Amino acid sequence: MMKDFVGKTVLITGAGGFIGSHLTERLTELNARVRAMVHYNALGSAGWLDASPWRDKIEVVAGDIRDRDSVKTAMQGVEVVFHLAALIAIPYSYRAPDSYVRTNVGGTLNVLQSARELGVKRIVHTSTSEVYGTARLVPIDEAHPLQGQSPYSASKIGADKMAEAFHLSFGLPVVTVRPFNTFGPRQSARAVIPTIIAQCLNGRTVRLGSLHPTRDLNYVSNTVDGFLRAALVPAAIGRTINLGSGREISIGDLAALIGRLMDSPISVVSEDERIRPENSEVERLLADNALAASLLKWQPAIGLEEGLRRTIEWVKANREKYRPDTYTI
Repeated sequence: MMKDFVGKTVLITGAGGFIGSHLTERLTELNARVRAMVHYNALGSAGWLDASPWRDKIEVVAGDIRDRDSVKTAMQGVEVVFHLAALIAIPYSYRAPDSYVRTNVGGTLNVLQSARELGVKRIVHTSTSEVYGTARLVPIDEAHPLQGQSPYSASKIGADKMAEAFHLSFGLPVVTVRPFNTFGPRQSARAVIPTIIAQCLNGRTVRLGSLHPTRDLNYVSNTVDGFLRAALVPAAIGRTINLGSGREISIGDLAALIGRLMDSPISVVSEDERIRPENSEVERLLADNALAASLLKWQPAIGLEEGLRRTIEWVKANREKYRPDTYTI
């Protein structure tokens, strides 16, 4: 299946970010013609792609997903678009909700309109498990109700519905992939796993928010594989597809597991500043990945423990990128 990417021209928005950089590198390895759209900045940085061994084979285009001209220019001559550009930090969405609407909903609208005008053959749109809110039924399948328990999740629901509307209204060939909690090398300190690892390396006390919520954690290479398959399977068009492991673990148990894997006895402290507003906390996430298995022939290849080992080694080698004494929102 993956040989179908050879010579195919693809655009990745948000290519300099965590998942986006891994996806960009994988597509380059598969001999696609890769164009990476990164957020314009005065330093000329392409994010994680700056240090990529594939950098010379990647066409990097700087722009702003909120600017339709930037998006349409980057999309010229492209067959497949992987749309990952978004604001993703939940705590910051409480402070700046308007920026999330403009980036996540407005940016997605720019991608969809440009793709329609240019006749793009496939758009893979990125959702998030946060759109489900606290699970009402488990495991969570794609028919589960959506609930915006944070401004971030509300903005992603809006983006998902815009993608759905463009498919139903105009026949745009959109696939929505809904990753659960992806983790791995390059993830920022805004996420719980690198936060725990960095604090374990710094001492024996790990400071977190709520410890009881559960999450379905999926290693980044698994998520990337799901994106690639979603771009190739014809029957995926018009569908929303969960990409999750089908296993849940509480944040407290996750911290203990990481401590054991690092051979580091730890104590875990819950701090008020890290706790979401009461009705905003998503208490439980557990994916039903049956549709991905049947439609995409996808299964997570890297399990939680092995993924954590790989992530621990990466964070150890890149300790300078983390500030374990600072709460990053």
